[in-house]
Amino acid sequence: MKLKHGTLAMILAGGRVDELNVLTYYRPKSAVPFGGFARIIDFPLSNLMNSGLERVAILSQYRNYSLINHIGSGAAWDMIGRNRGISILPPFKGSEGSSWYRGSADAVSQNLDFIKYHDPEVILILSGDHIYHMDYREIIAYHRSKGADLTAACLQVPLDKAHRFGLADIDNEDGAIGGRILRYREKPEKPEFNWASMTIYCFRPESLYDVLAGCPSDDGDVEFGRDIIPRMMDEGRRVYGFKFSDYWGYTRTVAEYWQTNMDLLGAEPAIRIEDWGIRTNLEHRAIRDYQPLKVGPAGEIHDSLVYNGCVIDGVVERSIIFPGIKVGRGSVVRDSVLFFDNTVGENVRIRRMISDVNVTYGDGCKVGGAAGEENLPTVIGWSNAIPAGTVIGSNCTLYPRLDSARLQGGVNNGEIVK
Repeated sequence: MKLKHGTLAMILAGGRVDELNVLTYYRPKSAVPFGGFARIIDFPLSNLMNSGLERVAILSQYRNYSLINHIGSGAAWDMIGRNRGISILPPFKGSEGSSWYRGSADAVSQNLDFIKYHDPEVILILSGDHIYHMDYREIIAYHRSKGADLTAACLQVPLDKAHRFGLADIDNEDGAIGGRILRYREKPEKPEFNWASMTIYCFRPESLYDVLAGCPSDDGDVEFGRDIIPRMMDEGRRVYGFKFSDYWGYTRTVAEYWQTNMDLLGAEPAIRIEDWGIRTNLEHRAIRDYQPLKVGPAGEIHDSLVYNGCVIDGVVERSIIFPGIKVGRGSVVRDSVLFFDNTVGENVRIRRMISDVNVTYGDGCKVGGAAGEENLPTVIGWSNAIPAGTVIGSNCTLYPRLDSARLQGGVNNGEIVK
């Protein structure tokens, strides 16, 4: 079966990402809500749609339900048809050796039969965990023009933060477009160069098959950055870097996730989501069925994104408010991200907080840091009921479904309640 455009896209969407803690307690990171209406995976999916790439496989294994429910039939991204579609590929047991996915490369390796069935000219492997806008046709065209075995998209990052990434040393063979990767190091303690891998890879299929066959998987995880790229370079294969210079939201930590949401706001937002052509599944959580936004006589909204289904009788400043939120009279929500169907009572003060779905805040609660405190955001896990008058400090973490009695007396700065 030949692909319509010759490219098969595979999205790595199986991880939890422990640094996001309670936000990934019941869902993979790729399904974490973002921006007031979307999920993180909507960004690579929308990029694929806008690039005309319509045959997609999603590799996922951690708490699949939320992700599967969100993807649905793929219709939200126009990926339904004879030569297009989204396939979700969880781990499986079969007649041959198979297991849970043990790393990003192992996940692809366990689905080689799927890849070979579609017989692609290019295999495009993407992370489902990042916020960015890219026309993948550009990196595919560059990859083909160089006759590369592998082309990796890379972004320059500050050298003092580079140790968190896989890093490439790229020559200037093609100037600002890209060049040959001369050296590659996976998360080195003392970085010498700072082109960070974005986990966007174009592979020549035969080269990928060869190198996967040469990497043993019985001894543990097999990762693209740690195992596959260094092996390809050691074997003298043609490995190139494609230089990307636009916005990229990493969102691996709570602070990064919060900041990336805040980058949607302001007079000149770093993320111009209206220009990116982002699609989401409006059937998931019945987003399309909510009533229009209602702002009461005392309600105020300043520099915020507030979506349908919300009732605002208080003040919302510099915040991301998902559908179904109610903010009571006299309450103030600042610098915060509230997921679907939260209820904020009257005279509540919320600042620098991320709240998961279905949380209720009783009258008079105070959550998050005081004005001028720039600590990490407080994170409230889903389906909690915060008793009236409760004070929760900055940089706190509340796990989901807590007994409200656990919160009597309040929660001090930096405290974790399980």
